[in-house]
Amino acid sequence: MPTDPAPVTLAQVVHRAAEVVDPEGADQDVVDLVLRFEDADEPVSAIDDVELRIAEGAGTIDPQEESGPVQVARVVATYLAFRRDEVAEEPDELVRLAVRAEYDGHPPEPVTEWLALNGVEV
Repeated sequence: MPTDPAPVTLAQVVHRAAEVVDPEGADQDVVDLVLRFEDADEPVSAIDDVELRIAEGAGTIDPQEESGPVQVARVVATYLAFRRDEVAEEPDELVRLAVRAEYDGHPPEPVTEWLALNGVEV
């Protein structure tokens, strides 16, 4: 008898966001974001305000929102929390969708710089 797939956890969406933004694990702030959520095994669908929880976690690492990689990882994780069916989406497309959803065409400078450096057009 087939079973439904396991629910996606908060740790999984943050980890996937970090893979998309920093595949080599070279940005210490992004690594710290993953570590902050590594034990968050609850399904994202069961968290009352998952967007706030992700934002607070990112805020402890990047309180002034100056790190493009952390901010892009935050928006990708938030996007995936609501669009769990897109976890396996191609990285650049996932970033495009997440940034569009979060900033409605007006991302802040650190995000714009990260997009330009990584050749991602929104």
